[in-house]
Order: sequence, then C-alpha cells, then structure tokens
Amino acid sequence: MIRSMTAFGTAQGTVGNWRVSWDLRAVNHRYLDVGLRLPDPLRGLELAVRNRIGESFKRGRVDCTLTWRPSAPEAGPTCIDTALVRGLLGALRNVEALEDRSWTGLSAIELLRWPGVMQESEPDLATLEPGLLAVLDRALAEARAFREREGAQIAALLDLRCADIQRAVGAVRERLPAILAGIRNKLRARLAELAAEPDAARLEQELVYLAQKMDVAEELDRLTAHTTEMRHILTQREPAGRRLDFLIQEMNREANTLASKSADLETTRAAVDIKVLIEQMREQVQNVE
Repeated sequence: MIRSMTAFGTAQGTVGNWRVSWDLRAVNHRYLDVGLRLPDPLRGLELAVRNRIGESFKRGRVDCTLTWRPSAPEAGPTCIDTALVRGLLGALRNVEALEDRSWTGLSAIELLRWPGVMQESEPDLATLEPGLLAVLDRALAEARAFREREGAQIAALLDLRCADIQRAVGAVRERLPAILAGIRNKLRARLAELAAEPDAARLEQELVYLAQKMDVAEELDRLTAHTTEMRHILTQREPAGRRLDFLIQEMNREANTLASKSADLETTRAAVDIKVLIEQMREQVQNVE
C-alpha cells in the first residue's frame, strides 16, 4: 500500500534522570529533507537520528524536535563549582583582614545563588543515547502509521479515478465505429453539395486517410494500460510517488492527443472529463512517498 508524505508522530519517555519528548512532523517534498532541533548537549545524536529517520522515510520534509527536562527538581544534572566557592570565601577573608573586623559573611544559600556557583553538568551521551533513540523509534512508528492510513485513503481515491477514466475510455471505444460512419457520411454529403460523383476508390482513400488521422485507438489503449499499471502500483509496498507522477504525465499526454484528434462532440467531452480526472489525481500523487 502506498504511503502519504504527510505525517505526525510523538512519543515521551524517561531516560535516566530526564523526561524526554520527540515530535515529528512531515509534509510533501521532492526528496528527503530532515530538519533537526536538539538540545545543545545532545547535538552528538544528530547523525544517529538522521539515520533512523532515513530508514523510515524516503521522501518528504521531516521536522524532528527533541525536548527534555529533569524528571524531578532534585534530579537535575547540576554541580557546584567548588573552586569558585573557595575563591569567594577567600575573598571574604581578605576583606575581613583589611578591615580588621569580622563580617557576618555569606550564607550557604547566598553562595549557591552566586552566578556561576551552580552549574549544569554535561550529560553522559553514551549512556543516554540508547534510551533516547528507543523513544524516537516509537515516534517514528506513530508517524509511519499516520502515513500508511493517509496513504490508504489516497490509494482509494486514485483507484476510483482510474476506474472513472477506464469507463470513459470504454465509452469512446464503443463509439469508434459510429464515429467512422459519421466521417463517411459527412464526406459523401460534402461531395453531394459539390454535385460531384464520388469515385469509389478515391472515396475509400480519403476515408482511410481521415480514419488514420482521427484514429484514437492507440491513445485509448495507452490510457487503459497506464491506469491498469497505476492500480497495480497502488497495491505495492515500496515508495511509488515518482512512478505515479510519471504515469500521470503520460496519461495527460494521451488525453491531450485524444482531444486534438477528436472527430465528434462526445469524444471531446470524454477527453475533457479524462483530463479533469487526471488533474485530480495529480494533486493526490504530489503527496505520495
């Protein structure tokens, strides 16, 4: 079954002392284009994340965001700059020595609030990576399921349009003998207006020429073949967006030729209807992976 390029997936989990959340959003794009937003301490995950996304998606613009926060207030990865604390205490003693007096001094809370005393420690990326990627895999699975559900809807619409085109082609094909007879009658009527006695051989030559010029059987055969192939592709699992786009172009070319060769109003109307159906299909195919 074909897949849409539109997708959304999200997953949350606890990794170490962190509560993490992955968000994935995907839209249609000619190629695979991945945009990542990772916390600075986790930039080292970028290659692994890109590889994971590349395994799941072949086309589309995918925006991936990772957010994290301590799982509990006391669980934050903080440390105390003891060298700075010693420096502050030493500076206080120096001031006391200069004044030859004792100051009340700084409380422990005031020391901890001093800029730079409390610092975030660097996370151990090697330890966190397996858990972070496991949560990402769940978000990717949700996004893939989204794509498959929407892809099934697109496939149903495309299959319906293919059936409509095949019915229109069948109706034109059934009228081909009547169209040829109409051409013959018009030619005879024209000769009668000119008061000319038609030469049987010459008349037959003109009819053959006109029949060849206005013969749309080949275009009808190709439209049938293209729609049959498209319906087959819709049942396949591999990415099919580019193949479907190619078939749409070929079908549009055949519909244009059918319209230009049209010898009667009904065929012209059928060609216009087919072109409208193809355009509706083109809009859907633009969002197929």
